[in-house]
Amino acid sequence: MKRNSRFSLALHTLAHLAALTPARPLTSGEIGDHSGTNPVVVRRTLGLLREAGLVSSEKGHSGGWLLARPPEEITLADVYAALGERFLRMEIEGEENPPGCAIEHALLGSVEAALDDAEALLVSRLSKTALADILKRIPKPVPISGI
Repeated sequence: MKRNSRFSLALHTLAHLAALTPARPLTSGEIGDHSGTNPVVVRRTLGLLREAGLVSSEKGHSGGWLLARPPEEITLADVYAALGERFLRMEIEGEENPPGCAIEHALLGSVEAALDDAEALLVSRLSKTALADILKRIPKPVPISGI
């Protein structure tokens, strides 16, 4: 299973937005510089979070991204759902329904139900952790180099 860098970027960015005191908008460029991510990828990821109501954006010279809700009201499950990706999945390479190998199809059918159950457990666990819980684990003062 590949590491989900979009989920990591989203959580890292949300934690920075929540930890900034006083709160101020961060630009996609600032976030990209700090996270080592292209600002286009940052904007796409934050666009999904904005659609889910987790962040807002302000236009203009002093604009950027802000949290749209308090950190106590944003769970890891909210972030996971906003990104619309599954961590646990099994795919047959190539076409959507390739004629391919019968063993590969049997594996997919057998494993899919177990992965769906595991995914439900994952989302349940993610729903028990809020962004505020993560902030409690960050050493004070918050290290925000480059921002």
